[in-house]
Amino acid sequence: MTKRAYNFGAGPCTLPLPCLEEAQSEFLNYMNSGMSVVEMSHRSKEYDKTHSETMDLAKEVFGVPDDFEAIFVQGGATLQFAMIPMNLLTSGKKAAYICCGEWSGKAFKEAKIFGEAYPAWDGKEIKYSRMPNSSEIIIKEETAYLHMTSNETIGGIRNIEWPEVNIPVVADMSSDFMSRPIPWEKFDMVYGGVQKNLGPSGMALCFVRKSMLDNCRKDIATYLRYDIHVNNKSLYNTPPVFSIYIMGKVLKWMKAQGGLKDIEANATRKANLIYGVLDNSGGYYRSHVEKPWRSIMNVVFRLPTEALEEKFLKEAKTANFVGLKGHKSVGGCRASCYNAVTDEAVYSLRDFMEKFQKENPA
Repeated sequence: MTKRAYNFGAGPCTLPLPCLEEAQSEFLNYMNSGMSVVEMSHRSKEYDKTHSETMDLAKEVFGVPDDFEAIFVQGGATLQFAMIPMNLLTSGKKAAYICCGEWSGKAFKEAKIFGEAYPAWDGKEIKYSRMPNSSEIIIKEETAYLHMTSNETIGGIRNIEWPEVNIPVVADMSSDFMSRPIPWEKFDMVYGGVQKNLGPSGMALCFVRKSMLDNCRKDIATYLRYDIHVNNKSLYNTPPVFSIYIMGKVLKWMKAQGGLKDIEANATRKANLIYGVLDNSGGYYRSHVEKPWRSIMNVVFRLPTEALEEKFLKEAKTANFVGLKGHKSVGGCRASCYNAVTDEAVYSLRDFMEKFQKENPA
C-alpha cells in the first residue's frame, strides 16, 4: 500500500484506517447482497440496519439523553445556518448569536435573512482571539434562541465554558464534534457537518430536543422542517447513504477507543505536542489565540515572515504533510488534529517544526 499522507487538513478529515480498509473489503458486496452499499435501495433491509445502527451509535457515543432525537440532513452545517432560523425564529421573536469568527459570522448573516438577529457578543475588536465568558453574553427580551459555535475552525479558538442563559441554546460543533463530552441539559440543539471528525462530507448530524419541535414553524419547505426529518427517521428522501455508512464505522471505532473521555484526553495530548513547539520556539512560531481558549482540534500559527511560511509549507508538502496551509481568509498555517490523526503524524510534525526552525532562523 502507498504510504499514507500525514493529513492535517481542516476538512474533509482524516478517517481511521481500519474503517477505510473495512469499507474497501466490503464495497463490492455489502452484507452478501451482491452489490455495493451505494447501489442498493435506501429502503432495503441491509441499508435499514446500517441506518438505524448508525443513528443509535451516534446517540450512544455522544451520550445523548432520551429526550433528544438524532437526524441526518444533507447539506452540511452550512444548510443548518438557514434551517435553524427558518424553523426557530418565529414571529415577534429575535435570535441571538455569539460572533466569534468566520463560521459563526456566516450563521449570523443567514439568520438576518429570515428575521431579527443580533450579536449577543462579538469578538471582532479583539480579533477573535478568544471566546466569551457567560457574563459577557447579553440576551435581549423576546429572544427565541442563542446560537453559538463551540470551535472556530479558521480562528483556532474554542469554548472553555458553556453559556449560562435562560433561553434555548443551539450549538454548531462541526469542528470539535465528538471530541469531548458536553452537558446536554444546557442545549436544545447540537449540530455539525460530519466531515470534520466523523466521516465524508455532504451531511450534517443534528441532535434536537423533542420539546423544541413543538415550537418549530410549519410554513416552510417540507424538507427544511426538523419535525419532518424526525418523524421519518431521516428517510423522508434518499439520504446521503455513503456518509452515513462510513460514519457508522467511525462511531464503532470511537467506541472501541474508550469513548469521549479517552478521545478528549488523546486530542488534548496531541494538540499540546504542537502547542509545545510554539511555546518553546521563542516566538518563532506564534499564535494570536489566548492560551485558555486554544482549540485542541485546529492549531493555528504564524512564522516570522510570509516568505518563511511559504518555505515551511513547501518543505512540509515534500515531507508528506498535507493540509497545513491556513484558511485563505487569514493566511498562516493550521494543523487540524482530528480524532483519527495518528500519534505518528503528530510526532512527525513536531519534529519537522523543530528541525525547520533550526535550519531557518529568522
